[in-house]
Amino acid sequence: MKFKLGSAVFTLAACLAISPAAAEGLKVGITGTFTGPNATNGIPYRNAIETFPDTIGGMPVEWIVLDDGTDPTTATKNARKFVDEDKVDVLLGSTSSVTSAAIVDVANEAQTPMIALAPIRIPDDKRAWVFNLAQPVPIMVSAIIEDMNKKDLKTIAFIGYADGWGDLNWTALEQVAADNGIEVIGGERFNRTDTSVTAQVLKTIAAAPDAVFIGASGTAAALPHVTLRDQGFEGPIYHTHGTVTKKFIEAAGPAAEGALMPTGPMVAANDLPDANPIKAVSLDFISTYEGKWGEGSANPLGGYAWDAMLLVGAAAKVAAETAEPGTPEFRTAMRDALQSGAEVAGTNAIYTFTETDHYGVDERARVLVEVKGDGFRLAE
Repeated sequence: MKFKLGSAVFTLAACLAISPAAAEGLKVGITGTFTGPNATNGIPYRNAIETFPDTIGGMPVEWIVLDDGTDPTTATKNARKFVDEDKVDVLLGSTSSVTSAAIVDVANEAQTPMIALAPIRIPDDKRAWVFNLAQPVPIMVSAIIEDMNKKDLKTIAFIGYADGWGDLNWTALEQVAADNGIEVIGGERFNRTDTSVTAQVLKTIAAAPDAVFIGASGTAAALPHVTLRDQGFEGPIYHTHGTVTKKFIEAAGPAAEGALMPTGPMVAANDLPDANPIKAVSLDFISTYEGKWGEGSANPLGGYAWDAMLLVGAAAKVAAETAEPGTPEFRTAMRDALQSGAEVAGTNAIYTFTETDHYGVDERARVLVEVKGDGFRLAE
């Protein structure tokens, strides 16, 4: 493995014996938000990547990793470098919705399979080469609405990012709430770099909702959460699955206690039945990740990166039966293997991509957790 600090680039290559069909090995280009406003979400992905194996799918693999700084323009430049100069077999990234959406066109133009590591909406005319790894937002928001119905809560207000991630959550909330008898009575927005959301919070409290949904992520989600509590809001506060990180708990402090958010099953891996295939995969990931980064460090964001590695490995093994890595035929075979309908168990879901479904997950891909102390526990 070669690792270049400062350039935020590292490559991981293997020197093991390989089959003739895989003589050149697999190349995977990964762009992520390892610096910038979304760095707290991107860093767990990078940490997971540093635990990736030297071989997957029966062949050596070179991981080529670039930081896009949470900037869509940089993410696009990284993706173009991967396909034009590095000739990668698959693109992974980015680790925010905005930067992931920015590279969809590159994947389609280069006819290179892309797995988005953050939730995005895939337009029908862009679906051919693009897969979405993170659970679709409506599936995650449905866990919030189910919890509200259990608690007989009738109204909810929204405070979210004024960007693509905020839009995804706002749209999902409107849709799922309406389908399940919950009224959305307020919608406020803020920027990731804002230092105050007092005006938005006061408007929200004035609407008197039973609960509030914060459509943000990472440490930036702490600002509206703490402000709501400081201004006297006592109802449930729900968050997105992008907030399931200890950095959020640290940023929000004592006010984080009781915060609710949907997330992948990995967070509650020890509580899953042994027959659930997600359990064994999750415990393996947790052991590997925490073996390098310390006890308690594993999180669902790193799990997404791990799941992408598993998907690429499974697809590469099938693709290598008919084509050699580094060729257009192999990239097509990779795409076809990904969308073959075969189930792949990961840490956050059981993925089943088909030609018409490039999201590939269902309700098995989420649970609702609550902040208790310095960690996340299954919500009661």
